[in-house]
Amino acid sequence: MARQKRTPEDFDNPWKSALQHFLPAFLAFFFPDIHADIDWSRGFQPLDKEFQQIVRGAEVGKVIADKLFKVWLHDGREHWLLIHVEIQGESEIEFPRRMFDYNSAVRKLYNQEVVSLAMLCDDRPEWKPTTFSYGRWGCRVELTFRIAKLLDYAGDAKALDSSDNPFAAIVQAHLLTLATRNDVAARRTSKFRLVKRLLQSQHTKEHVRLLFGLIDWLMTLPDDLDEAFRTDVYRLEEENQVEYMNTFERYGFKKGREEGREEGREEGERVGLLEGIALALDAKFGAAGLKLVKKARALPDVAELRRFARFLKTAATVAEVREYLA
Repeated sequence: MARQKRTPEDFDNPWKSALQHFLPAFLAFFFPDIHADIDWSRGFQPLDKEFQQIVRGAEVGKVIADKLFKVWLHDGREHWLLIHVEIQGESEIEFPRRMFDYNSAVRKLYNQEVVSLAMLCDDRPEWKPTTFSYGRWGCRVELTFRIAKLLDYAGDAKALDSSDNPFAAIVQAHLLTLATRNDVAARRTSKFRLVKRLLQSQHTKEHVRLLFGLIDWLMTLPDDLDEAFRTDVYRLEEENQVEYMNTFERYGFKKGREEGREEGREEGERVGLLEGIALALDAKFGAAGLKLVKKARALPDVAELRRFARFLKTAATVAEVREYLA
């Protein structure tokens, strides 16, 4: 499948990455009763291969940021969680049926019960589907699934500011992106304020870096404002001795600054990003990763390279990288 160029409303990869890194925080924030029932001392297991098999079997059209996980309850039993992140800007008639089909496919393919959860990230407050059913002549089949609606948190900025849950920052980033669709200058200001607040949080350094990457990914900016934002972040890093940008982004930024006079800032940054990307592909995936450097070089501009660099930081397999670059 050819990769589509990202738009400000294309949130699927950031949300998928957020679920991968912060599943306990996701459930604690949106579904605290489920979080309380899980024995987190046993960790959790992403079931990506199983989910791909479910998608092929269900044949239900588009897939957004769905993730399937295995968790263990306090009584020792295992359970599967199917989490669907719906980012459709408008209500979609087929969405409840897709939830039903995925749930049914788990049962059919793996003989496993699954709890289906939906994260609704659209901009229509009234759209809150929770059921799908069909039947006739006294025979009826129904799925009731649970939802969390991002817009429900829009009026509680103080609670989001004071929360130490990583998803509070992610929710803020998403809501601010929706609110600044027509004012990218305000988005830059809000984005930098959100990043600065991370310095005052109790998150670990690793979580700060991950959250910065997700915020950066969600709150996209046009190239000129993005460069100004990165200049501000670079100064913030130097002042507080904290790193936000990942290694190859920082290297590319510094390279662009150093070589800007000689060969143009954009070209200098491109060179730096490509060198850093090559190092990251080698470090994460070895020879298989290095084979993809040529495709990375074919990305059309610095903005695309930055997006790929952010994606690469959270990519778990070389297959994901190949799909991105296809």
